[in-house]
Amino acid sequence: MGTWAKAWHLIAMVTWFAGIFYLPRLFVYHAMTEDRTSIERFKVMERKLYYGITTPGMVVTMGFGFWMLYDYAWAAWGSMMWLQVKLVLLAILLVYHFYCGKLLNDFKHDRNTRSHVWYRWFNEVPTVLLVAIVILAVRKTF
Repeated sequence: MGTWAKAWHLIAMVTWFAGIFYLPRLFVYHAMTEDRTSIERFKVMERKLYYGITTPGMVVTMGFGFWMLYDYAWAAWGSMMWLQVKLVLLAILLVYHFYCGKLLNDFKHDRNTRSHVWYRWFNEVPTVLLVAIVILAVRKTF
């Protein structure tokens, strides 16, 4: 079952990252928007993306990831420093994900205080995490 778990883990991860890349981009446009119709449209798009795609992708990614961790990595945990670093980066990504949920709630209640420029920089964080996580998982260098 290991290869199936890995395949579903990767499919879910792609789904999760698609959402985690696009949601802050929506925040950029939302922060720039001033007309009520567009603001309400962004609220709907952000909510559907976060709860309908991004969060389910995260849950499935985590589920299969922990299954694989339990199934064949747990016994060698101490000798797999790359995996420990990967899990720390994953924890940072989870904080980022839930912080996006907080920002979504701020926009929902018209309480956003950040500029579109801030969201442009914020949008780069998951890219750095993705590159590091994938390199660690593929190379297993330490």
